[in-house]
Amino acid sequence: MLHPVDPGFALESSDEETILRLSGDWTVATLHTVEPAFSALDLPPAAQIDVSGLGRLDTAGAFVIDRAVRAIGTFPPLLRGEHATAAGLIAQVHAVADPAEKSPPRAVNLIDLLESLGRNTVAFVQEVVATLAFLGETLVTLVRLLLTPWKMRWTSIVSVMEEAGLNAIPIIAFLSFFVGMVVAFIGATTLRDFDLEVFTVELIGFSMLREFGVVLTGIVLAGRTNSSFTAQIGTMRMRQEIDAMQTLGLKPMEVLVAPRVLAMLVMTPILAFVATLSGIAGGIIVGWTSLDINPGLFIERLRNAVPLDQFWVGMSKAPVFGLVVALIACRQGLLTGGSVQSLGHRTTTSVVQAIFAIIVLDALFAIFYMQMGI
Repeated sequence: MLHPVDPGFALESSDEETILRLSGDWTVATLHTVEPAFSALDLPPAAQIDVSGLGRLDTAGAFVIDRAVRAIGTFPPLLRGEHATAAGLIAQVHAVADPAEKSPPRAVNLIDLLESLGRNTVAFVQEVVATLAFLGETLVTLVRLLLTPWKMRWTSIVSVMEEAGLNAIPIIAFLSFFVGMVVAFIGATTLRDFDLEVFTVELIGFSMLREFGVVLTGIVLAGRTNSSFTAQIGTMRMRQEIDAMQTLGLKPMEVLVAPRVLAMLVMTPILAFVATLSGIAGGIIVGWTSLDINPGLFIERLRNAVPLDQFWVGMSKAPVFGLVVALIACRQGLLTGGSVQSLGHRTTTSVVQAIFAIIVLDALFAIFYMQMGI
């Protein structure tokens, strides 16, 4: 193995000419020793470059020399001496290393802001329309499968129910329990100022039965199950497994989307029920330890003060949230391209859209039930 020779240069100036003499190996492994001082050179026009003492030269070295040539302003450069590759390599680097012209900074004005707002609005509307179209295609597929149940992939459905449903129970119960404790603690602290802390029971009942139980379930599913579905389907898209599936005559809507949607329609209400019970349990703990309301009295007051229809209001939202989470996850997974960057982008988009959709749908449900007087 040849040992590299440190590169060097010398600038010789006279009244008649200026010569830049290069020596040593100008390669990517040795340039760091000479490049700062070489870049600081101020070469006059018509300076010549002597390459007779130049050793090995690679593309990195030719790039550094080409910068000096550009400073001189004469191309092809005035080379002196003989070297096997210097002239050709410098010419090749010069041809492809034209520095990009700096575009002047663009002033942002009102028209640009309106244009950006318009583009984002159009993109949002197109995304909503595409999602609704995917919803329609999914519903048609589900109806067709329900009419032909022997085509249903029951193994896939049960597997998804276990993965996305049963395995999510601990985390949902854990989070809901502590949210119930926080709500009870805030309610007790606030109501104590008015000697109304006993109404903490009603606060826990209405909030957990009607809102927090199902909303917490939806958000956890949007972060956990939604990203899992998108990553699974997106990875299959990257590996061209979906293309192979279609070649075999299998429909992705029946094989991938329908089992996940059906599993979520079944498991989301169960998870919301678990979340509601866990949140109430957290409230019972706070009521027992801070308000001296024993669990039996808490449950008895909860049963008498909170109508059962509040429970059904919360449960009515659960299947919708499950459907939305599964739909967005499957659609973004099917839109994944052939790169890891695309998979990451689609997974992030899927989670954001699912959380956004759950919050918006919950607000729409609240307005609807308020107008219905429920």
